[in-house]
Amino acid sequence: MNYTPENPKLPPIEKMTFGTKLAYGAGDVGGAIIGILLLSYLSPFFTDVAHLAPGLAGGTQLVVRVWDACIDPVIGIMSDRGDIFGAKIKAKWGRRYPWMLFAAIPFGLFFICQWLIPFPESNQWGLFGFYTLISLLLGTFFTMYSLPYTALTAELTEDYNERTSLNSFRFTFSLGGSILALLIARTVFQQVKDPAQQYLTIGIICSIIAVLPIFYCVWGTQARAKLVNQYQAERVENTTSLPLKEQLRSVFTNRAFMFVVGIYLCSWFSLQLTAAIIPYFAVSWMGLPQADSPLIILAVQGTALGMLSIWNKISQKVGKKAVYFMGTGFWIISQAGLFLLQPGQTVMLYILAVMAGLGVSTAYLVPWSMLPDVIELDELETGQRREGLFYSFMVFLQKICLGVALAVILQSLEWTGYIHPTDAILAPVQPPAVLMAIRLAIGPIPTISLIGGLILAYFYPITREKHQQILLQLAERRKSIDN
Repeated sequence: MNYTPENPKLPPIEKMTFGTKLAYGAGDVGGAIIGILLLSYLSPFFTDVAHLAPGLAGGTQLVVRVWDACIDPVIGIMSDRGDIFGAKIKAKWGRRYPWMLFAAIPFGLFFICQWLIPFPESNQWGLFGFYTLISLLLGTFFTMYSLPYTALTAELTEDYNERTSLNSFRFTFSLGGSILALLIARTVFQQVKDPAQQYLTIGIICSIIAVLPIFYCVWGTQARAKLVNQYQAERVENTTSLPLKEQLRSVFTNRAFMFVVGIYLCSWFSLQLTAAIIPYFAVSWMGLPQADSPLIILAVQGTALGMLSIWNKISQKVGKKAVYFMGTGFWIISQAGLFLLQPGQTVMLYILAVMAGLGVSTAYLVPWSMLPDVIELDELETGQRREGLFYSFMVFLQKICLGVALAVILQSLEWTGYIHPTDAILAPVQPPAVLMAIRLAIGPIPTISLIGGLILAYFYPITREKHQQILLQLAERRKSIDN
């Protein structure tokens, strides 16, 4: 049951309506569309269309990820405090929504700019500088929108199971947005012949689709967030009462949070590394046309989407940890199988993609539904609500990890002698060392990471019963404040 403080001045908190869940879920469409396209096609665009050297392409992504990771905690803390770069936010908007509204349109515009080719292939440093700058701006506005949005989870409900349900809505839209983006990409690849125009067309179409749901999310969830914040404000100290150094120390000494971070990093590292390498794997190793690579990712994402509601129901009976174990077991088998796959085994490729989707669904659902529970444990220990800080550090560590991984993978392609496609040879035969680097990135490396996630999930300390105890203690604290 939802926690309901016994205060006659405030109405009881009802279960979230379907409309509120729908609006919240829609808010992740933009991040999903742009995220999947950047992850799956930015590296091939850099290396195969703009003809940026793989090493420089990896350097661009590493610089951007480090920058993103550094600004994440800053934006998280400011959104907790209720200001945008020192300007206080009016109370009627809440702490999170002004960030989302401010970032929405620039977020879409810089995504379009990401697919321009302003310099010829001979000007490698000009291309590197342009793509680095655009990626920095895109990443900044992406963070301004996405961090406050994800922090809303803990501000819309305090119920253990309802948070899993809310995240199932979020990731239904997230996976749906990813699937839509992949279908658009496949259609454009088939209909538009010029490679440069292919990516720019995809960027323009998907940018428009990505921005609009952000406004719907703000409109549809604001009333609910305001109601829940009234309850939380009754029992929470001023979020700026602790110095920044003390806030950071308490975050990284929160044992439960570090377990959630580890689980998240292991599962999402595997997911994002695989998605980034699939276009190379499909074309260079499996010998498939470029237009087929979206179908492989679509098989993963479509299965994950179909499983969300099933895993959500199972989670309500057996708990989040058990669900993560079930899904990740299928996923590990799939990743190991991809390394063993041989050219021509296309049917088996899609079978493994479907198996991976069973686990990917739990990677979307479980870590993000665990994090709000950690935030309440922190509230019990510190007396503060610091959603933005915790969500920002979750993304901070993930971006650093992903940036290093992508840089290493792209650099390994350059070291092993990756051959750029040309108009005359669209799919050149790659050297054996390049093919081995691609296979290692899609097989053994993600498999090891997933096994690490399972170990961390086994020791995760917050159970359903523990969470109920946390809420009861918070309720007792609030009663003592009222009295």
